[in-house]
Amino acid sequence: MSLVLAIDQGTTSSRAILFSADMSIVAAAQREIPQHYPASGWVEHEPEDLWQTVVEMGREALRKAEARPGDVAAIGITNQRETVLVWDRRTGQPIHRAVVWQDRRTAEFCTRLKAEGHEELVRSRTGLLLDPYFSGTKIAWLLDNLPGARARAERGELAFGTVDTFLIWRLTGGAVHVTDATNASRTLLYDIHRGEWDDDLLKLFGIPRSMLPEVRDSSASFGTSLPELFGAAIPICGVAGDQQAATVGQACFTPGMTKATYGTGCFALLNTGPAPVISRNRLLTTIAYQFGGRPTYALEGSIFIAGATVQWLRDGLGIIRNAAESGVLAREADQSQTVYLVPAFVGLGAPYWDPDCRGAVFGLTRATGPREIAHAALESVCYQTLDLLDAMHADWSTGEGAGTVLRVDGGMVASDWAMQRLADILGAPVDRPEVKETTALGAAYLAGLYAGIFPEPVAFADMWRLETRFLPSLLEIQRAEKVAGWRDAVSRTLTRRTG
Repeated sequence: MSLVLAIDQGTTSSRAILFSADMSIVAAAQREIPQHYPASGWVEHEPEDLWQTVVEMGREALRKAEARPGDVAAIGITNQRETVLVWDRRTGQPIHRAVVWQDRRTAEFCTRLKAEGHEELVRSRTGLLLDPYFSGTKIAWLLDNLPGARARAERGELAFGTVDTFLIWRLTGGAVHVTDATNASRTLLYDIHRGEWDDDLLKLFGIPRSMLPEVRDSSASFGTSLPELFGAAIPICGVAGDQQAATVGQACFTPGMTKATYGTGCFALLNTGPAPVISRNRLLTTIAYQFGGRPTYALEGSIFIAGATVQWLRDGLGIIRNAAESGVLAREADQSQTVYLVPAFVGLGAPYWDPDCRGAVFGLTRATGPREIAHAALESVCYQTLDLLDAMHADWSTGEGAGTVLRVDGGMVASDWAMQRLADILGAPVDRPEVKETTALGAAYLAGLYAGIFPEPVAFADMWRLETRFLPSLLEIQRAEKVAGWRDAVSRTLTRRTG
């Protein structure tokens, strides 16, 4: 029993990766999942798509590795966070499609709660802001808009879960209704200081406590999978939201260490240690991971649109056929043109938190073409990362020499051009690790740690290996000029000033 199966259920695909006892990848399988957009700003998934692809990819990874079911010591799960599912406790059937983290349908509800003065309560208990991004308002919307849902919930007939909870429920045949502290900390319902669901917040959002899962450590027992799913009953021993799993996979166990993951969105986390830091710059305070009942906290900034910008170049504009072409186009752009894309397709996240603003392009000329648009699209991710890191370092003094290097992972980091541009815009080194699948690695590590086949965090950190370090090459005066242009473009896009 020397293998760990990592299930990585993301926004655009489900993956399964088998890791060996030395944490190398043995086999992997991946399948895209369809997105549904029933109205402007609404984003949904079919729950059965999430479930079926997870099971099928797990089986495919086992087949590719020619592994026997008894070879797998544990399952680790990492998931798209804040996405909401509600299902019937008796049948296990969801009452609606999953409402995805990107969904903005509760923007007016959030605005009303802010106007009523509730944001400080939410922020002080959860470390989060009132925004449609998080789970709480999505749950309330389902209860208020589906006929009979609220009455059923109050009778204890319905269960809520983020994707990890839904998968565990299905994997265990409905025997276990649990989540981990990292996912709980993203719901607007969990007091991250006391480590429990908060009655005042449940009342504010009108959510019955009976709907909620039990909260456990990130490395713990989460039940056992049904034997018919993967050929044997396998313990589920690790769970973390995708960004926290990437933090673990990047071995960011020391306060001051920072990672950024570039997927559909971009998410940067700075480890602040055992004490939560409340941001003065509209960042989030969250739980990075929790071992032995003791949480480690982080500051987090979220970019809603990162890799999705490249998808827009492909699917919306049709100027590239695949993601790899974006870097080639950008490299060929006319350097005499200065074009800025503010990709606020679903609003802007940290540190602006403006859900109502929309995307814009500035600096267009008659000579602007696909190359310059691709250049602006990739650069927009770099500028947004800078906004996050500047806000983080203003909130938390990292100490001499700490926090000056950014560890990166996710699909976009495969582009040398994009990572070099990131280092140039940040004015700081960017480190790309040998193991690119850091989110899945983090989930596998959490499971393998509990199962006793992976080492303690300090030893795991010693195993982290650098593939490439990108060093900044722009002159500071050039960097400052480019950054000033970006911030002017953002200011013209915002619907309101943030303080």
